[in-house]
Amino acid sequence: MTASTHTRLPGTPDPMHFWTGHGGIRLAGDSWGDPRGPLVILQHGGGQTRHAWKGAGETLGAAGYHAVAFDARGHGDSDWAPDGLYGQDVMVRDLECMVAALGHQRPVLVGASMGGGTSLVAVGEQHVDATALVLVDIAPKIEAEGVANIQAFMTLKPDGFDSLEDVAAAIQTYQPHRKRKNNLDGLAKNVRLGDDGKYHWHWDPRFRTGTRNLGQRTARLEACARNLHLPTLLVRGGLSDLLSEEGAQDFLRLCPTAEYVSVTGAGHMVAGDRNDIFATAVIEFLGRAVPVGGQPVQPPQPVTPVGEGSGEDIVDVP
Repeated sequence: MTASTHTRLPGTPDPMHFWTGHGGIRLAGDSWGDPRGPLVILQHGGGQTRHAWKGAGETLGAAGYHAVAFDARGHGDSDWAPDGLYGQDVMVRDLECMVAALGHQRPVLVGASMGGGTSLVAVGEQHVDATALVLVDIAPKIEAEGVANIQAFMTLKPDGFDSLEDVAAAIQTYQPHRKRKNNLDGLAKNVRLGDDGKYHWHWDPRFRTGTRNLGQRTARLEACARNLHLPTLLVRGGLSDLLSEEGAQDFLRLCPTAEYVSVTGAGHMVAGDRNDIFATAVIEFLGRAVPVGGQPVQPPQPVTPVGEGSGEDIVDVP
């Protein structure tokens, strides 16, 4: 099924903005707060959309920051990649395009899972000169069981769901700690109606195909973690099956200046599970690192790309 055979459901929020990503691809996004405030770019995880950041974006905007969230290529309302490639390198290039489109301001990068990996590579390999970095439930060392659970969820029902009730049941199976909602209207932004009459996930199914090399991924992200020289916060979901406490501590050894918060009662989708605690932790961190009306604690440094990655277009896992 191609993107053109997907129909957005009634009630799906329209994007506030569109920007041009790498290769001319169209990226859809939303923003909150005063554009004159410090820029915070929010990148979601694989299989998510910009809507995952709505609560955090509103809180950041109210605190004086200019928060921007966009759908990654192949997700939500952004274009699907014509070549079907969704590796980390092209995601970094999309991020570079976003920074340019937003006026070349030095941004705070906040990334969950896949978006966190993109942010870590962008900063660690000096593609983006950021003022601060927030990684949400992602680090170089992740758990194979958590990766398998994400992959199983994302490949569930490749031929589509018969009803929104079936979609809700699938989400509940993946997130059993969340209370299931009786109102299914919120699912509209997560699925599209196909010409076959079935409900399909919003993402390009080719996103889950391609080369996956966890060892290569780990080595690359470890090198990036060692090369971080900016205020950094790692936020872990206390119930996460992807990032263990051991994995978090391993990151802190690689980047000993980083701060760390573990959010009790939150799973891998930290912002969605406990946005109140998550947003408070991020704003407290940014209040020290990138205060509104003040100067970032880290002086600007020239951006000189270290390299173009592994040479393979590897699908980020997760």
